[in-house]
Amino acid sequence: MSGKPIATFVCPGQPLLNAVISLLMEQNRDLLKQGAVLVDETSTNQHPRVLVYLEHSIQDARTNADGSRRVVSRRMHYVEIDAEGHTQDAGYAPYLDYRPLREDEQSQMPTLLAQYTFSQEIESKAIGYAIAHLVPQHFAEIRDRREKLIDKTIAAVKERLAKEISHWDRRANELSAQELAGKPNAKLNSARARQRADDLEARMKKRLDELAQERQLTRLPPIVVGSALIIPASVFTPPSIVEKESVNDRADYEARRRVELRAMAAVMAQEVQLGFKPVDVSDRRCGYDIESYVGDGRLRLLEVKGRVEGADTVTVTKNEILVALNKPESYLLAMVKVPQDEDAICSVRYVEQPFQREPDFRSISVNYSWQELWAKGQELTGWQH
Repeated sequence: MSGKPIATFVCPGQPLLNAVISLLMEQNRDLLKQGAVLVDETSTNQHPRVLVYLEHSIQDARTNADGSRRVVSRRMHYVEIDAEGHTQDAGYAPYLDYRPLREDEQSQMPTLLAQYTFSQEIESKAIGYAIAHLVPQHFAEIRDRREKLIDKTIAAVKERLAKEISHWDRRANELSAQELAGKPNAKLNSARARQRADDLEARMKKRLDELAQERQLTRLPPIVVGSALIIPASVFTPPSIVEKESVNDRADYEARRRVELRAMAAVMAQEVQLGFKPVDVSDRRCGYDIESYVGDGRLRLLEVKGRVEGADTVTVTKNEILVALNKPESYLLAMVKVPQDEDAICSVRYVEQPFQREPDFRSISVNYSWQELWAKGQELTGWQH
């Protein structure tokens, strides 16, 4: 429309988005290093932990205009460390499952912070964990993906340019023979045809050299860019209420945990029955519980929701919804009806593209109707692709 700015499609890798991210990081990197305090509504204990943000980059052997090596992949990793030093992968975007402090909670923070003591080696612990566990995964993923692409590109370059080189070699020989016979071509002589063949040879060599440089990957050490203190919401509950509800809460948690474990076991068995290779990644907080490998190399991402028969609602975190929307071709919601009888068989249904829109920015989780989602699901066959 007249007078309106032209819309630009923004996506990862787009120059405008890269420039905006670089500018924001330059202006606010100090704030990231200062840290933040976030609240975990789902935690079952009262022990805080530190969430550390690390940036990891991979380079190839090509150089930019300024002489620096070209970065081919940059990824954020998140590591959580508790007060005892236990370290674990926090998943792809754990902060989406946490919320900021409310006003009444902010007033309690000075007292709470005085109670918490964490090792001064938190950053080095996070870096060490990332080097040992997260960096190799990132590097292997990028290497495998690029190897396939480079091999495919080399084959295409050789096929296309080799045909052109052969054509101009043959054409140069034909023109040379005509010239020796006293019948030169007025539009093209053998020298020009030979030059084209030589130019194409040089072009192919240059492109193959570039692809060889793209194959030479180097992993850089991860860099800590920020951190946050993660406090369980139960910490802000008055002691009298905690004491009164602790027994019931523990019993509820144990009951929920039994249901979750039975649901996971049912889906894992179902995936094996379907001929896939499932891996439990529920401890990584990556927005789903199972990575299931298909024989042709595809990957199924399954978020498992188990409920006892008769349940009305199911709670899904913002992180789980966003992953589902970002990977609609591979994400499945695996719903499991868990009978009260522990010897009875669980019922499993898969729901493709279960969510239609992003949750509100301020929300942490969303409740959905169990029956409506269950009605959309399919039994046994799962993925129909």
